[in-house]
Amino acid sequence: MTFKLKPDQEQKIEDLISQMTLEEKIGQMSQVRHFDDVTPEEIKSKFIGSVIHTQGPVPGSTAAEWQDKFSEFQKQALDTRLKIPLLFGVDAIHGQNTFEGATIFPHNIGLGAAGNPEIVERAAAITAIESKATGFNWVFSPCVAIPFNEKWGRVYEAFSESTELTSKLTQASVKGHQGSNGNDGVLATAKHFIGDGATDFGVEGGNTSLTKEELIERLLPPYQAAVDSGVSSIMASFNTLNEVPMHAHKAMITDLLKDQLKFDGIVVSDWKAYSRFGQNEIINAGIDMVMAVDGDLDGFQEGVKAGVLNGSISEERINDAVRRILRQKFRFGLFENPFPDKSFIQKIGITEHRAIARQAVRESLVLLKNQNQALPLKRTSRIVVVGKFADNSGLQSGGWTVNWQGMTENYSGATTILEGIRKFALHEVKYDPDGTAAIEDVDVAVIVVGENPYAEFFGDIGGEMNLFQLTLTEEHQQLVQSYSQKGIKTVLVLISGRPLVITPQMELSDAFVAAWLPGSEGDGIAEVLFGFFDFKGKLPHSWPKSVEDFNGKYGPNYWESSIEPLFPIGFGLCYNLEK
Repeated sequence: MTFKLKPDQEQKIEDLISQMTLEEKIGQMSQVRHFDDVTPEEIKSKFIGSVIHTQGPVPGSTAAEWQDKFSEFQKQALDTRLKIPLLFGVDAIHGQNTFEGATIFPHNIGLGAAGNPEIVERAAAITAIESKATGFNWVFSPCVAIPFNEKWGRVYEAFSESTELTSKLTQASVKGHQGSNGNDGVLATAKHFIGDGATDFGVEGGNTSLTKEELIERLLPPYQAAVDSGVSSIMASFNTLNEVPMHAHKAMITDLLKDQLKFDGIVVSDWKAYSRFGQNEIINAGIDMVMAVDGDLDGFQEGVKAGVLNGSISEERINDAVRRILRQKFRFGLFENPFPDKSFIQKIGITEHRAIARQAVRESLVLLKNQNQALPLKRTSRIVVVGKFADNSGLQSGGWTVNWQGMTENYSGATTILEGIRKFALHEVKYDPDGTAAIEDVDVAVIVVGENPYAEFFGDIGGEMNLFQLTLTEEHQQLVQSYSQKGIKTVLVLISGRPLVITPQMELSDAFVAAWLPGSEGDGIAEVLFGFFDFKGKLPHSWPKSVEDFNGKYGPNYWESSIEPLFPIGFGLCYNLEK
């Protein structure tokens, strides 16, 4: 749904541009953090156009303090000659996940498993509300990548390897984030343009060697869907495309995205892009707003000014960038209502929001195996829950949860899987966090295993950090092995940001559930395990059979090779409960 500006607003934009000095225009193109990069006074003196919050000092201890901090910056912007308000951006990847106590939804891979556009739209709308409650009017979401390789550390940020499903859920996400009229939503950002999930060997920020025809067929449709839905911004990607940095790829950003797809919003850079990807080359390629962070601000502003003065950047290119930025500020009513609304604060993490998140969790779960009547659990059964992941909301939520790399401990407002199981079981539920307890007189073991949280290149398998693997850790393999030998039924629940090679553990278990990264409402898992709701989730990715299948640059590459997955995309069992 495209927000059309009124004719007088378009004229106001042109009037503003005609009055602006070159320094004021470049200021509008500048995005900085609220700490380290600038002081409040420099918001005014450097004519800053946007502020972001990311990993680092938080704006305050309460949502009201967050709003007050950003209002302080907004007052500086409104004290400039032309009184142009700021945009405030945040990486709200699965809820307003930078604020502890907010509602945290399943990561996109789980929403892809649910495959329900309505729940995606409602989750995005709640994310918008809770983001506005903490002072933001712009979110860097949704990620609309098409992951080719499970080795990529951002697989969970994307909905699916299916282009069709990703396009459908992208539309829902943009609609939910932005609302219907520009006043009740936030700017959404489709990212990362383009090829971020299709790099050779799944390397974050690596090279994407697809042909243009392959790229347009497989990767472009979600961006077309986002543009058709009126998305306000699109973020450029860290990867190169056939060795050309995407940030400096004029043929893709200007010729394809802006001219052919008719995208009229902001093309925003990713982190520190000016100094990383060619300085003024990225401006000429079509980048409109630059994350001038970590010391980039002065170099960016001075470099672009010098480029305009020496003729290497046209002033019309600068005017185009500023026009796109101002257009979004008018679309979302910032000139009329530049300050955050205190009434939104009371909506953070409310029961109604958590109920939607819990529904999203239930619908995201994929049942891969169920033998010997292991599921649904009987409330009268004697149950032991095994593994640290079962009672840790940080571990169950993954990266981009309170902190950039996530958390390994519990956070405010969340419910763990163990708490959910204890809520419904009629007998005392035993808990064996590390698999060493002497467990007797139990009917079934619910074993929760998974990946520790990670984000971006930290999660690449075989990459720069190399902290993760395609299989369960030795510790978690031993948990499964130990309990499979006790002669009791075993239900294995996998918490992960991607399909892992779990073929041996699948054989050892009676039931196996792919739970992805469910977020703050872990009790949604228990509701399905006990059969209060049926399984609805279907695999958003083909599930790999062996580590040896990952020798190629696209992993198993099921669409072109003879490699057979353990489970195909779209697979998912259910109880077939009577309605």
